[in-house]
Amino acid sequence: MSESMSEVTGERAVSITESAARRIATLKQQEEAGGAFLRIAVSGGGCSGFQYGFTFDDAPGETDRVLERGGAKIVIDDVSLEMMKGAKIDYVEDMIGAAFQIKNPVAKTSCGCGNSFSV
Repeated sequence: MSESMSEVTGERAVSITESAARRIATLKQQEEAGGAFLRIAVSGGGCSGFQYGFTFDDAPGETDRVLERGGAKIVIDDVSLEMMKGAKIDYVEDMIGAAFQIKNPVAKTSCGCGNSFSV
């Protein structure tokens, strides 16, 4: 595994809020996924061209970067990281529902639900 996310600085930096870190910890407990990482990946698809995918993974790959906050670990591969430069990963709860939200400065447009975007 290469450098950790905490060492990736400047325009490639990705941050995670305390709210998102707490939610990841809760999900790991519910899924009984003690040592797992939350993998965030960008792939083609969605209504705007690209979409975010969230899964639990047991081990980071060769080209993954690891971001950690409050014991919660997120893994992002290099290709996805390029499409998420400067992004902020949050978990938001409101009257409509609750979801992870990625504020991505690379995205030029996004769909109404925020799960897909275009560059």
